[in-house]
Amino acid sequence: MSITPAAVSVAAARRHSRFMSTVMQEYEAELVVRGRETVATDIVALTLESADGSPLPSWSPGAHIDVVASDDLTRQYSLCSSPGDDGTWRIGVLLDPASRGGSAWVHDTLHEGAVARVRGPRNHFPLEPAKSYQFIAGGIGITPMLPMIEAAESKGADWHLLYGGRQLSSMGFLDELAAYGDRVTAWPQDENGLLDLQATLGTPREDTLVYCCGPEPLLKAVEDACAAWPTGALHVERFAAKEIEASEDALDHFTVECRRSGLTVEIGPEDSILAVLRANGMSLLSSCGDGICGTCETAVLDGIPDHRDSDLDDDEKAVNDAMMVCVSRSLTERLVLDL
Repeated sequence: MSITPAAVSVAAARRHSRFMSTVMQEYEAELVVRGRETVATDIVALTLESADGSPLPSWSPGAHIDVVASDDLTRQYSLCSSPGDDGTWRIGVLLDPASRGGSAWVHDTLHEGAVARVRGPRNHFPLEPAKSYQFIAGGIGITPMLPMIEAAESKGADWHLLYGGRQLSSMGFLDELAAYGDRVTAWPQDENGLLDLQATLGTPREDTLVYCCGPEPLLKAVEDACAAWPTGALHVERFAAKEIEASEDALDHFTVECRRSGLTVEIGPEDSILAVLRANGMSLLSSCGDGICGTCETAVLDGIPDHRDSDLDDDEKAVNDAMMVCVSRSLTERLVLDL
């Protein structure tokens, strides 16, 4: 990929801002479920607050938190309350029929009065300033859009939401979205078919940013539809890792040096950097283990990573000053990390 120095500078600044936000705002606590509401078929909205009513850390639209069910089961959920409310956090959780345990645990366990251990907030899907926004949500992907819409509305930006779901009964938060009138287009698939992305994205607009969250087929379709849009116009957040082919220059064996701690380890073809560092006594946070949540983002001081995450965008990857150590590897024989 060819990238101009100016674009690299912007990407580096954006990634540094994201990384510092994660470092500065990391927070872990047990919060109490003060409210639980069924907002659609198989979707519950949980309102969380501290046991003593003390303020929660500030956050911005697009942020998510970890909900920790056990030492080996952590899931990420977007905050969908108002960023201006420092007393409560709200998340929306879909009971996934293919759940690996996280959403089922939330639905079965986190009733009013229950206690949930959480970490965060982190924001790898920030809302950037723009004159106009096109929001596109699929299913539970509506959750990060709710505070984004509130922010766009408060700043007087022009915006529209295209919100798709299998049927109206499965689409959460429609009651509160109704307050925005015709700025919201609800698109149930059983009535209208697939989203008409050509009508929405067929004509690129210089003053508009596109934000999309939803299942992978929707994200891929939106990426294809935005191919002619200006560079940087599209911002996506994934539920699951996308398929990423390993670079033909990727190394089976390489060395990782942790500059601050003095630890040096060898990484084999079946190893993850994260697992090897932890096995050698390093304490590193990780949540998803799939390269989508950004929890294990680590600064790179030297060497070139083989980026295999689904979190950093192409410009951020091109800077090569950070990597997700849960899945990414190396294109050089030695990587030096700021650990």
